Amino acid sequence: MAVIHKGDIPVENILTSKTKALKINLNKNIYGTFSEIGAGQETVRHFFRAGGSSGTIAKAMSAYDKDFSDAIYGVEEHHRYVTESRLKKMLRHEIQLIEDRLDRAKHPEKIYFSYANTVATIDFAKKFKGHGWVGIQFQLDPNEPYNEIVLHTRFKQTDATLQQETLGRLGVNLIYGAFYYNDNPKDLIKSLYDNIDLDEIEIDMINFSGPRFTYVDNRLMSLQLVRNGMTNAVMFDSLGKNLLPAQELYKKNILALRGRFRPVTKVNMDVYEGSQKLFFENKRVDPKSTRTIFEITLSNLKNEGEINERDFLDRADLLCSLGQIVMITNFQEYYKLVEYFGEFTNEQIGFAMGTDSIMNIFDIKYYNNLKGSILEGIGKLFSNNLKIYLYPILGEDETSIIDSNNLRLNHKVKELYKYFKQANKIIDIKEYDVAHMKIQGQDVFRKISANEDGWESMLPEGIAETIKFKGLFGYRKKINP
Repeated sequence: MAVIHKGDIPVENILTSKTKALKINLNKNIYGTFSEIGAGQETVRHFFRAGGSSGTIAKAMSAYDKDFSDAIYGVEEHHRYVTESRLKKMLRHEIQLIEDRLDRAKHPEKIYFSYANTVATIDFAKKFKGHGWVGIQFQLDPNEPYNEIVLHTRFKQTDATLQQETLGRLGVNLIYGAFYYNDNPKDLIKSLYDNIDLDEIEIDMINFSGPRFTYVDNRLMSLQLVRNGMTNAVMFDSLGKNLLPAQELYKKNILALRGRFRPVTKVNMDVYEGSQKLFFENKRVDPKSTRTIFEITLSNLKNEGEINERDFLDRADLLCSLGQIVMITNFQEYYKLVEYFGEFTNEQIGFAMGTDSIMNIFDIKYYNNLKGSILEGIGKLFSNNLKIYLYPILGEDETSIIDSNNLRLNHKVKELYKYFKQANKIIDIKEYDVAHMKIQGQDVFRKISANEDGWESMLPEGIAETIKFKGLFGYRKKINP
């Protein structure tokens, strides 16, 4: 038994890549293939070097040449090879080969797997750091269908060899996690960074599917990526399917609305509809190539200090029921969100917000961490063709309207604000309902959770019914005596 001294701090015992690979190799039933395209055979190398791999590795291949790859897995649309579609074709093709070539009667206890990755490492000019798709199909019982884990990575290192080594360790972690952490997907996600630093690689999307993951809500898995610092932003669509931000936002116009949406109210929808109308009036904006995003920051999910996953899913369910794309980010400052969008598009970007939010944006105290103070932050904010669509708020007397023309700012920033206002970067939403301005999301939430009456009329059509039907935000159906 190890000696424990007073003052010792518990240190997590993380298995090395060699130990993980060896444990899998020594299991007489785990058997599968490795298909790696783009960075060499970095994952399977760990299994070969660990020893005892003859009972684990059915085949290891790298269909590096595009013609050979097409001959094996089929031709990809647009001839792009680092895609989710290509990865899934690789996984399914190799699993089918195992099933076709091995007689189950001779191997009744074998559980098969197919690991694959298709990646592009950093280019020669070092302008594009690279990205990749990594996945595994596997079974935990010879008689059950296959499970699948698919993830997308973005490389952060600036050396191709280092990227290849990181990819190899990630692959080992994924395979080991699939077999030994499948009962706890949160632990599985954390284990993907065993022996890997957060500044080496980013995982910005992950999806679980199959019989062992029927209980898994992939939106919660996305949330784990942001909570663990593995990425700064994740997205999912109205069906709750995780989306790849880089793919979804590439060369798109983007209109983003930030809020708590706890729950989504009529005033939220007024902001959405009013800003979208103005956004589409811009001749540069094609509605067909536009993504409207309801964004929730990690800090807005921490209502009582810690994130309540049920509360998160309740908000997500309501936004999804309205057919919206939801984004969870770790960007508290708006200018960081603009910089993030700028990685994927040079098209028009719009933010819709209330007048109180823009007063915070022009508050000097929020830029103490920048060398250039507010000038640096505002400069970054209004880059990339940004326009702000401003929804008015009620004054303290609850009769006057505060918009872009009469809001109160520190005298030190008034001229800076006027510059962007006169440059048509800040645009008022003219269509609004004064009665809706009095709606406060926290009041609606309190009434729902306290089972009070009178909150239904404050919500968009159909939202109250969804809350009642699903019992969201602690709603309890009243029982007549």
